[in-house]
Amino acid sequence: MKAIVSCAMLMLALVGCQSTEQAKLPLYQAQDWVDDGVFTTGIEGPAVDKQGGLYAVNYAEQGTIGQVVAQNQASLYVNLPNGSVGNGIRFDRRGNMYVADYKQHNILQITPDKKVSVFAHEPEMNQPNDIAITDDGTLYASDPNWQEGNGQVWRIRTNGQVERLKANMGTTNGIEVSPDNAVLYVNESVQRRIWAFAILQNGQLGEAKLFYQFDDHGLDGMRTDERGNLYIARYGAGEVVILSPQGKMVNTVKLKGQFPTNIAFGGESGRQVFVTMQKRGAIETFYSEHVGRAMNTL
Repeated sequence: MKAIVSCAMLMLALVGCQSTEQAKLPLYQAQDWVDDGVFTTGIEGPAVDKQGGLYAVNYAEQGTIGQVVAQNQASLYVNLPNGSVGNGIRFDRRGNMYVADYKQHNILQITPDKKVSVFAHEPEMNQPNDIAITDDGTLYASDPNWQEGNGQVWRIRTNGQVERLKANMGTTNGIEVSPDNAVLYVNESVQRRIWAFAILQNGQLGEAKLFYQFDDHGLDGMRTDERGNLYIARYGAGEVVILSPQGKMVNTVKLKGQFPTNIAFGGESGRQVFVTMQKRGAIETFYSEHVGRAMNTL
């Protein structure tokens, strides 16, 4: 009887904790998390570590990474070396941070004790932009050429070896993996398309399948939740669109700013969504009903 009561009390406590957090904001209603101008207009990234810290690039000035520990509590985490400027960020299970350095054609690694090194370098990259990571630590990087209107996709193995998987795509930008690690989603900003590629056992990509086509505005960063829904930052539209695993639109979250660049899940429940906002140099947030896929892989 005591065990039953204890379990019931534990469940009530957990529900209460989750309810308290989600009571801060209704589902899918955007509010500010970090005020305007705290980051530069180059704000991107964002990613959450296993301790719950939120990180984004270009805190106060270009070439930095900022850490956000609570609402409007941001500070400098690290300066990037040698003229590097970051874009997408991801974490592996060991707590290492990976940063797409679009200035130097690198993927940087930052260890939990803040040691920065070049994890992968590829001169033939245009400018590595966003990063996706599988459960085994394999990275996939988008690589747009904005002037030419085309792009590439690269795989970076856990030993830092780089391999070009796709060339001659549109302007590749947002990139993400499905919860079962079976599908890689890649969007093309200018062409407004999202492609789905099967991830084969050897890490190569299968045939491209058109997942969704938008009629207007640009596309930027993407994330999946635990159910496989895909969240897309709609640059210029001021919204995050949520698509089902079948490619059907299930929700649209209206943001305060017009220029979202990327998305990350975090918070106490793993259901809080953070959105970096380019023109504002700010971070907005809303709550989803589902936990982010990345929260189950840290």
